[in-house]
Amino acid sequence: MLPSGEIIWTGANTLKYASGYNLTQLIIGSEGTLGIVTKIVVKLIPAPTVDALMLASFPSNGAACKAVSAIFRAGIVPSALEFMERRAIEWVIEKDAIVFNLLPNDAAFLLIEVDGTNADMIFADCEKVNTVLEEYGCTNVLFADTSAQKEELWRIRRTIGVSVKSNSVYKEEDTVVPRAALPQLIAGIKAAGNKYGFESICYGHAGDGNLHVNIIKANMSDDDWNHKLKDGIREIFELTVSLGGTLSGEHGIGLVQKDFMPIKYSPIHFEIWRGIKQVFDKNYILNPGKIFNR
Repeated sequence: MLPSGEIIWTGANTLKYASGYNLTQLIIGSEGTLGIVTKIVVKLIPAPTVDALMLASFPSNGAACKAVSAIFRAGIVPSALEFMERRAIEWVIEKDAIVFNLLPNDAAFLLIEVDGTNADMIFADCEKVNTVLEEYGCTNVLFADTSAQKEELWRIRRTIGVSVKSNSVYKEEDTVVPRAALPQLIAGIKAAGNKYGFESICYGHAGDGNLHVNIIKANMSDDDWNHKLKDGIREIFELTVSLGGTLSGEHGIGLVQKDFMPIKYSPIHFEIWRGIKQVFDKNYILNPGKIFNR
């Protein structure tokens, strides 16, 4: 529904669609600033019948992140590939009483899921993944043998963000880079933390190059948190863009990140966006103030 009250259908309920501008993707990326979605049609794919889950540990964040793109280069496309640094798992152990045995050399983890319809092919893929993991210094691989074990491993991953939100004053950034650039990204995030005095808990969808950075206030003064921290976040975004990435992988821009948009986008981008906004919503009544200022 448009601000005028008119209702339009932006696509076609067909397998292929190549007529006119792709208004569907435009609306999806507009964060409610161009129209209100009242109905969607989605494509369903067959549910996998077999899956395998493994948790791989590494002696460093960099080693784990290097293994991510190597898995894809080996021809394996996991259904999920999640990164968790040690501090992320320590956080849920401390704050949420989740029991998990962390070994002294476990600094970072990859949670890797492979699924499909053929068990033999799935386990062959797991063997290929394991070979890659060994090449990149993996110290231990835990295969989940039962549904209960799989659920327990996923519970650790799902709990991280919820635990941080529940137990700390925090800011969350949603960086995304090409997979091969993940080692440089996480090293830069930690360097920024050392420089500006903040702690970060990093985890995320490594298979997509998407890293969630939860910045914890901890012992930072209110003044540093409210002023100095912004410089640190800016450095993280500048690094992200320099690595070929962008400001947000999935969380969007909204109010929080719009001040950082010029790091990635030129004045011509803003001119185009404002022109589109004028066409759809000349009175700026939809989700005002989001993405960019009027």
